[in-house]
Formats: sequence, structure tokens, C-alpha cells
Amino acid sequence: MTKIVNHWIGGKTVEGASGNYGPVTDPATGAVTTKVAFASVDEVDAAVAAAKDAFQTWGTSSLAKRTTILFRFRALLEANRDAIAELITAEHGKVHSDALGEVARGLEIVDLACGITVQLKGELSTEVASRVDVASIRQPLGVVAGITPFNFPAMVPMWMFPIAIATGNTFVLKPSEKDPSASIKIAELLAEAGLPDGVFNVVHGDKVAVDRLLEHPDVKAVSFVGSTPIARYIHTTASANGKRVQALGGAKNHMLVLPDADLDAAADAAVSAAYGSAGERCMAISAVVAVGAVGDTLVEKIRERAEKIKIGPGNDPASEMGPLITKVHRDKVASYVEGAAAEGCEVVLDGTGHTVEGFEDGHWIGISLLDKVPTTAKAYQDEIFGPVLTVLRVDTYEEGLALINASPFGNGTAIFTRDGGAARRFQLEVEAGMVGVNVPIPVPVGYHSFGGWKDSLFGDHHIYGNDGTHFYTRGKVVTTRWPDPADAPTGVDLGFPRNH
Repeated sequence: MTKIVNHWIGGKTVEGASGNYGPVTDPATGAVTTKVAFASVDEVDAAVAAAKDAFQTWGTSSLAKRTTILFRFRALLEANRDAIAELITAEHGKVHSDALGEVARGLEIVDLACGITVQLKGELSTEVASRVDVASIRQPLGVVAGITPFNFPAMVPMWMFPIAIATGNTFVLKPSEKDPSASIKIAELLAEAGLPDGVFNVVHGDKVAVDRLLEHPDVKAVSFVGSTPIARYIHTTASANGKRVQALGGAKNHMLVLPDADLDAAADAAVSAAYGSAGERCMAISAVVAVGAVGDTLVEKIRERAEKIKIGPGNDPASEMGPLITKVHRDKVASYVEGAAAEGCEVVLDGTGHTVEGFEDGHWIGISLLDKVPTTAKAYQDEIFGPVLTVLRVDTYEEGLALINASPFGNGTAIFTRDGGAARRFQLEVEAGMVGVNVPIPVPVGYHSFGGWKDSLFGDHHIYGNDGTHFYTRGKVVTTRWPDPADAPTGVDLGFPRNH
């Protein structure tokens, strides 16, 4: 019997009523294992109504109550990390170790939310005038929504909702319909931790559900992670409806390798950053920029390492890379490699014909490596979101920097060098929101904020960290004057001396 994933509204499972369902496949076999209910407008409205009702008490609840629940949730999340990782592997396809890493990075933000009391401290200035004080405080927005992608079905929601609910908001999550089960498991753990009904809700679906969240008058803010075209649409539509928006888009992350770099370390980094999680991550390194004469040696070192990667089902402990999430996505990724030679690329490794014995119907693709890639090639210009690494050649640091800065994306970037002065120049001159120095994937720890520049981010706030706290709260300034008790009206004695 096919498993059905339903909605989570008001603290309980709610069966889909629209009659519309989407298929969820096991990427390793290609078989449909699950159906996920797609929400109608009415079902989205029900989730928002539950969240709005819960906000009446949650928004004014004590910080101690909120953080106590989050501490309980953190313990449950830790205890169930393997179970969540198994759900991710079954529906996304990534290997178990990658799935566990995803949960661990989500836990960082839960940790931050457990200590949110420090971030919510206000400011006070006394005696700005005679007996006048000014205080600045931050208050929750109300109902907020998260729309999250398929590549990190546990981590990206955890980049949003822990801070949102810790700061007093209530949350409606619309996860990817391709791998929805992790979100329901998280909802169940939150309920087990004692989160009041309606504070966290999950509605599954497609554009119908998304558009309703973007236009719903009771949704005050929307967080999104996904491709650049959709991020732009989310930002434009939600903003037009008066909502606060953070919409994180796509990427084309470059790794600049200078002639003095440790090439073994650079090759190791390039392979892990390009092919980890099958390249299905917005912080993957997809373009290596080799400076000077290091290109030939670097490409050979990358090739030697890439050829050794073991590809297989995500639940096989021997597998180092799993399948892609859908056949449609697999075929799209393959098309970039198949057309590369005609666009002037040198195809060093072609993984498009890869299959896994016993799992021939899975969404398999092997490792691809393209060298001497022109900037006009589609494999360079587009976000491929698969295990395809392009190598571009430049003569100087300045040429490499200009190439990177000419990209419409500005999510993450990295430089590999032993020269501190060159690294310092790069981190100041490169146009990207996150920079790594001898670190290929510079995803910030939880107490710093994640976000790119240019077409990689729409909105003023990065996600999690201090920016996350500011995004989910709004400032209020209170100016107060109290009369001195000694100036009380005649005939009223409050016990204060008159010669004050």
C-alpha cells in the first residue's frame, strides 16, 4: 500500500481534502513509494487560521517557556537524527552520512534559538531629558511562512522556524513536495516537546499553496530558499502584498586557485565541494578558476580523485554519492554535459551513462568534469545543480577576480592560496556574500548569517544568525516620562520627602 503524507495543522495530522496528490519516488529505484496531499486554498487558509489563533497566546508567552520547549525539541531531534536521516535518504537519495550532516547543521540553528534571550535584549537610555527614558524593544510579527527546497528537507526549514517561534511568531511551512516526510517528523517532535497546537503547521502542495501564502493577509513574512527565478517571483509577489520577504536564490560558486596553492588540498576541496550531495546544493563549487600554469596539474588531480567516488543507493554504507532526486532533473543535468563539447569545452569525465547494477531504474548520473570551459557555455552560465564541475583558465588573479565578479550570482566563493595578502584582497574585492579562504564551502555557523549578493538573494535580510532574529521581529521605541512622586497633588501623601 502506498504511503500517504498529509498536512499538519493545529497540532495534528489533517488528511488532504483537495483530492490532488503528488508522487514521491525513491531516487535509487525510480519507484513511487509515497503520495503527498496537495493543499487547496481552503486548506492553506485553515493552517494560517490555526497559526493566527495560536499567536494570541504564543506571542505573549514568556521567553522561558519558549526556550524550554525548544530545549526539549533539541533533545528529541538529537535522539531521532538517524530516523530523520533515513527519511531524507529514502526520498531525496543522498547518502546517509550527508543526511546526518544536514540534521547536524539544522541543530546549530536550534541551539541558537534555545539561547535567543540574548538576541532579544532591548536597549534603554535614561534621562534623555528631565525624567524621560527611551527604550527600544523587539516584538514578533505574527504568522510567518517558510517555503523550502528539496535539497535539504530538514536543514533549510530548521534555518527558519526555530528562530521564528523562539521570537514569538507562529509558523506555516510549505516544504518541497518531492521529499515531504522529514517535515512531518519534525512537526511530530515539536508536538512531543510540548509546542502548543497551531504554533507550527505544515501544508504540502504546489503553486496553489505557494501563491495563497504569498497573498494571504494574515501572513506577515515569507522566507524562501530555491532557484533564482522563483526567488525573484516570491520576492516580487509577497512584497506587493505588503509582506516582509527573504528569498534566497541560485548560485554559481567559483573557487579561485592561485599558483602558490596547495594543489592536493585544492583538489580534495574541489571534489568534495562539487560532488558532495550529488552537487544538489546552492553552496556547491561548480566552477574552478585556475590561475596561470596550475590548470593541467589541478585538473589531473581532480580527475584522479573523482574517478574513485563510489556511487550507489544512499542507504548503502559503501556509497559516497547517491542518485539525483528525479529523472527529469537527472536528464536536465546530463544535457549540460552532452552539449559541452559543441560549446568548446574539453570533456575530461562524462558521467551521463552511469548506472548502478540492480538499480537500473534509479535516477543515476556519474561524475562529470569539464575543462577549458568558455564563459559562453551553458554549463558555465547556468546553475546545473548536479555533479558537474567546470574548470576555467585565466592568466592572472585580476582576470580571475573579474570573471567571478561578472557572474550574475553572488552566493559563495573561495580562494585557495598560501598568500595572506592575496586572500585579504580577494575577500574585500570579490562580489559575493560568503567567502572562503582555503575553505571551499563557506557556510557560516549558526550565530553568523547565511546569504548571498546579486541574483542569489532578494530582500534585505540574510537567513538565521542576527539577521534571522531581526527578520522575524520588528523594532519599537518607547519614550516615557513619569512625574516625580514628590510632585504628587496636594492631599495625597505617598511617603516621599518634599525636600527632594
